[in-house]
Amino acid sequence: MYTDADGIVRYVRKATVIIMEKLRAAIIGSGGISACHLRGYRRLPNVEVVACCDINEQTAKDYAARNNIPKWYTDVNEMLANEKLDLASVTTWNAAHMPATIAALNAGVNVICEKPMAMNAAEAQIMKETAEKNGKLLQIGFVRRFESTTDVIRSFSEQGLLGDIYYAKVAYLRRNGCPGGWFGDKKYAGGGPLIDLGVHVIDIAKYLAGNPKPISAYGATFSNLGRDRAKHSVPDFGYARDNKAPKDVVHDVEDFATAIIRFDNGFVLNIEASFNLNIKEDRTSFQLFGTKAGIDISDGMEIYTQYNDYFMDMTPYGLPKNDFTASFDAELKGFVDCVANNVPCKAPAEDGVVLMKILDAIYESARTGHEVIID
Repeated sequence: MYTDADGIVRYVRKATVIIMEKLRAAIIGSGGISACHLRGYRRLPNVEVVACCDINEQTAKDYAARNNIPKWYTDVNEMLANEKLDLASVTTWNAAHMPATIAALNAGVNVICEKPMAMNAAEAQIMKETAEKNGKLLQIGFVRRFESTTDVIRSFSEQGLLGDIYYAKVAYLRRNGCPGGWFGDKKYAGGGPLIDLGVHVIDIAKYLAGNPKPISAYGATFSNLGRDRAKHSVPDFGYARDNKAPKDVVHDVEDFATAIIRFDNGFVLNIEASFNLNIKEDRTSFQLFGTKAGIDISDGMEIYTQYNDYFMDMTPYGLPKNDFTASFDAELKGFVDCVANNVPCKAPAEDGVVLMKILDAIYESARTGHEVIID
């Protein structure tokens, strides 16, 4: 309050500035996918990345310097002891997902763990129980759930356009596309294209079909082609060769996997995934079939149905385009919103456990040649 030159009393409203404390995040594992997590965090005003960790000292040091991260570590437990963290991204090779995630959860940190959740369902279950015991969020990196077309298809399904969904056919195929390094070694990766690529399309098909419970799987895997084919062609068609692999790495994963998965509501899913397959070009395909319509998002989106005794093919206009960067940004925003604003998690740990049960069953079926019942 003050009096102006004319003797009139004036009131001044003081502005109240609210300083929002940022959530402190760390990156565990400096592989290529970690860049997607780092970028996603840095696009959010309420998050700061304060530390990174990699078992290779020079790699950790270089990663921190290159990305302007204040602290770097080679031991995840040391990092968790020294840094007050709210969030952590686990972007290591698959064999380290469980120990890194459990360490972070036990330190009171919320975790987003890249897919596959673990090496097997038993590990995944321990991770889930650890999150529950500590009252922390464990989100799994099912990034396709965050693609722009996913919500569109979900809305079509929920409004009855597709009817009852009873079958899906999905594929994630590469002609010569093993990323190399640890991706080709079972002791680090847990498997080949099924656990690396197939996990994406199995999950999104199950998710869009309403997340029914899997009851059995019949699968087959093949290791007939191997790497280093067609040496005069462009190596690996652009896929990485090194990936900071440990010196003991071998190449012993499958080239190709295929499976039929049955669910408790009658839904059946057919899956194909390859690192190496004699096809013309790499492709990802997705088809979902219902009693009223089918939908294909292999290339754009087309809906096949019938109306007034005529078959009809429909192409929605104005659809948002799926974008790799935008999907990861949405995934990281979703994770942070769960922690900061108590928003329901779109990719919870229990879904990760179920997915690992499916993968375990397919690999066991391939080994035995018989259908495997999923508990």
